[in-house]
Amino acid sequence: MRALALLRRHSDAALGAGVAAVYVAEVFVRGERMVPLLTLTPLVVFILWVRRRVALLALAACVATWVVSEEIDPTFNEEGGLAWLATWLVAHYALGRWSDGLVAWSAPAVAVAAGVTLGWDDVVVSGTADLAYFVSISLLPWAVGLFVRLRQHHVTALQEENARLEREQVEAARRAVAEERSRIARELHDVVSHAIAVTVLQSRGARRKLGQDDAAVRAALDAIEQTNAAALGDMRRLLAVLRDTEGLDGAAALHEPTPSLARISQLVDEVRASGVQVELALDGEPGDVPPGVDLSAYRIVQEALTNVLKHAGQQATAVVRLVFGPQELLVSVQDNGNASGQGRSSGHGLLGIRERVAVVGGEVTAAPVDGGGFEVRARLPYVLEVP
Repeated sequence: MRALALLRRHSDAALGAGVAAVYVAEVFVRGERMVPLLTLTPLVVFILWVRRRVALLALAACVATWVVSEEIDPTFNEEGGLAWLATWLVAHYALGRWSDGLVAWSAPAVAVAAGVTLGWDDVVVSGTADLAYFVSISLLPWAVGLFVRLRQHHVTALQEENARLEREQVEAARRAVAEERSRIARELHDVVSHAIAVTVLQSRGARRKLGQDDAAVRAALDAIEQTNAAALGDMRRLLAVLRDTEGLDGAAALHEPTPSLARISQLVDEVRASGVQVELALDGEPGDVPPGVDLSAYRIVQEALTNVLKHAGQQATAVVRLVFGPQELLVSVQDNGNASGQGRSSGHGLLGIRERVAVVGGEVTAAPVDGGGFEVRARLPYVLEVP
């Protein structure tokens, strides 16, 4: 493993040494003009060693060395010369692969100039065959290298764009969470403020009845206890929300009326007016549902029905079921629309529903159902358990 890592780290030098070894073997096999030809061996290593960093210099050295080898032994490259051919191909490939701008586009001019210079004598005798040969062995590897470089740039640009879109998506989700939590906090602020105001009024009334009507005082104290217990649970939920909520301006929203399950029929009628058939089923007695749970349940139904309108279509039907238990409220919204659930699992609507459920310490599932359709089911406990 260490040897492979070392080979990858010094791959350019290794390639140069390998091609140089082939060149030396070719010189010895030929047996003519050995000493002058062997003096060019370091240039082979140099060309292949620097081709990534200074591709134009490597190509210029390759052309110059080829010219010198032609002067030393004109028949060497014609009868053998595989090492020089490999060097020439790699140098032109490197120019297209590792260069940018005008340098990368200089290969055609170099190929034509080299072809005319090195093959001019043969062109006069045999026509343009040698010129075409020189141009082809120059332009083909250069074109391949250029294609690889442009494709790599394109892939890199796509990866950067994908990373940017992912960052924007994450940031959008964070903003959506912050906005949803801020809205929840404002609504719970109204609930808790109302509970405190009621407690103050009940305390004043109880104080006036002291020594006069013990039963009325006891009833007022019981009401104060119940109101404050509910307000305490909502305050805990409020603090849990504000712990991660960004400071967003919501002054205008503070004056909006707080939604409630008492208005759930009105919400269902509004959705029906949009063309979706909605059935409302209530099981059990509403009883004393804490205001925070009441508010969250309304918003969950609202978001779920909004998703029905967006994804299931106006031809769909939906069933809203509220089951009031002694310790918790079960909320279910099921439709018979798109069974795949695509577009529902990552939107801000379900994100808001999960935040609502998390605030009251409940559980939620949102998934396609057998036979077609989609269901959002939430369990909302009346008492928030704080560890």
